Amino acid sequence: MKIAIYGQSKDEISVKIFSELLTIAKNKNHQIIVEENFNSIINQNHKNIVFNNFSHLDKSIDLMITIGGDGTLLRSITYVRDLEIPIMGINSGRLGFLATISQKKLNSELIKVLEGNYKLEERSLLEVEVENYSNFSDFNFALNEVSVGRENTTSMIEIKTNLDGEYLNTYWADGLIISTPTGSTGYSLSCGGPIMTPTSKTFSITPIAPHNLNARPLIISDETNIELSVEGREESHLLSLDSRIISLKNSTKINIKKADFKIKLASFSENSFYKTLRSKLLWGEDRRNL
Repeated sequence: MKIAIYGQSKDEISVKIFSELLTIAKNKNHQIIVEENFNSIINQNHKNIVFNNFSHLDKSIDLMITIGGDGTLLRSITYVRDLEIPIMGINSGRLGFLATISQKKLNSELIKVLEGNYKLEERSLLEVEVENYSNFSDFNFALNEVSVGRENTTSMIEIKTNLDGEYLNTYWADGLIISTPTGSTGYSLSCGGPIMTPTSKTFSITPIAPHNLNARPLIISDETNIELSVEGREESHLLSLDSRIISLKNSTKINIKKADFKIKLASFSENSFYKTLRSKLLWGEDRRNL
């Protein structure tokens, strides 16, 4: 098995996880390739084969393992893109909806992964095209969400929203989130958005602190083409694709649609979306259920 490893932090937990992963992989004669920046901060002897961009990977990679939280896994898709390399996250963070390998069972679960004992789930992405703008570092996709928000102001912004060419609404709010089912348990959820199952073939539109209380989250088909344009007191606003943020001039047209490829997430067969909801959101933690 050929495995790519990606992380961002040199904290004690990440160092321990990286060391255990390397030891188990080498004992089982698996080939390891490590993202260059992560290798340099966590492994000073630099003896591992490294990669530093999308072009250094190909379909010979059997699995991408991320060490960190959900944000680390989200950043790893900029390397994987449309190569169909499965991604599995080792959670060294806090909540971890996407990073599924726990620290408590690290050794046994790593062995299962390196033996190929995992299942794959396909997740939809959002593709973004911005009028007269191409500086996305050639990757204009998001796995969790695309959002617009205010910049350098405490004033609300106006977000005109069209769906399939038909006017929906102009939101007066701090921002607006377009979320995939994967991202529905992230930023959107914290703003009162709905939870969507990964196979639901839907997107959601969730306003951030809307001025009108009747501006409610909306679930739409993932076949819908979405167009946004923003106005406000300042000359520009922010557009984010997962954790990547750019500044745009107001009135710029932003087009959002489902990408024509999907990301494969690896997890264990005993894990399920509903089990994760109960575990991470503490559903059922009521004395009456004991």
